[in-house]
Amino acid sequence: MISPNEVKARAQQKKNENYAFRTFLKVQADPEKLDRQFLKLHKELFRNYDCNACRNCCKQFRGTLSGEEAAQCAENLDMSPDEFKAKYLHLNKEGMYDTNHVPCDFLQEDGSCLLGDCKPDDCTDFPFTARPDRWSSLLGIMSNVAVCPVLFEMIERLKNEYGFVYHRNNRWY
Repeated sequence: MISPNEVKARAQQKKNENYAFRTFLKVQADPEKLDRQFLKLHKELFRNYDCNACRNCCKQFRGTLSGEEAAQCAENLDMSPDEFKAKYLHLNKEGMYDTNHVPCDFLQEDGSCLLGDCKPDDCTDFPFTARPDRWSSLLGIMSNVAVCPVLFEMIERLKNEYGFVYHRNNRWY
């Protein structure tokens, strides 16, 4: 599998190819079959992958929490919800809470998360390939290929499964 330090550059090299593959999937893929393929690859590839050795997602994005998740995390850290929010979070336009900084405020030097097992769903679900309706979110998936080495590998394997061949003139076969 590609290393966390290489994924951004390799994804940039494959950017046009990956977006052509997205178009290919939108035209050719059965949405339910695609969900099954993503889920199978997600389970297989994440089974033995140590996300603590990478944490590109935590380094490049803010954490996002619901009010309920913020309260649970505050309790986990022996803080009041107000104290937790004041120290780590701000309210975003969607009514959710984002961490104040990038990299995520909860990312520890060793790659672990300060929140431990109390991580919000958006963190534990990244890169969202185990969720249903992946066909509708292929644009987001393709943008995250540059962040997650596991997702990079998933897309490469899906190209093989579909027999996708990219040519620089934006045609596929």
